[in-house]
Amino acid sequence: MSNTMLQIVVLAAIAVFLIMRLRNVLGTREGFERPPQPVQAARPAPVAVPAEESDVLDHAEAGTPAAEALSAMQRAEPSFAVGPFLSGARQAYEMILTAFERGDLSEVRPFLAPPVAEAFDAVIAQRQAQGIRTEVQYLGTRETALQGASFDPQTGAGEISVRFVGELIAVHRDAGGNVVEGDPKAARKQRDVWTFARRMGQDDPNWQLVATA
Repeated sequence: MSNTMLQIVVLAAIAVFLIMRLRNVLGTREGFERPPQPVQAARPAPVAVPAEESDVLDHAEAGTPAAEALSAMQRAEPSFAVGPFLSGARQAYEMILTAFERGDLSEVRPFLAPPVAEAFDAVIAQRQAQGIRTEVQYLGTRETALQGASFDPQTGAGEISVRFVGELIAVHRDAGGNVVEGDPKAARKQRDVWTFARRMGQDDPNWQLVATA
């Protein structure tokens, strides 16, 4: 065999060897296969929120435990801001309070911690046992303000207490339609301090009501 033919045979053998190795490593496509999926970017590590971008001091006095806790929450979850939280808390207050007065918690139950839900359920069950029905008209929230905050760096759990002043017309009637509580022609002010909790840095953005006062 000439040198030229020998070189051709050797090169061909090497080519076959490389093809077989590639098939073993990469595999072959047979039938339907899912197309390559985009790789999700890694979640950035928590960073300090620049002071000029933080709204903590708009709602809490500098150096207070509440301000320190809120700042720690922002470090754990840079997208957290106090203003949007208070707006969401106000909406939750209106929804939960109205649902409680009407005696139907089905739509707001995911936002209630189990002990709070149980307490609300007990009051609603007592009213139902007495044959009391409620008519409610929510007129608006007159005040929403930060009351306090705490943060546990070990667990990442944050708690924020909010002071609300709501105005509504709520009337409780007995089985005969007689008013047993409230006035259908007069609004009343409802003052509450509610505490919401959430583990910061988690994908679930929802806060839960964990205490009422």
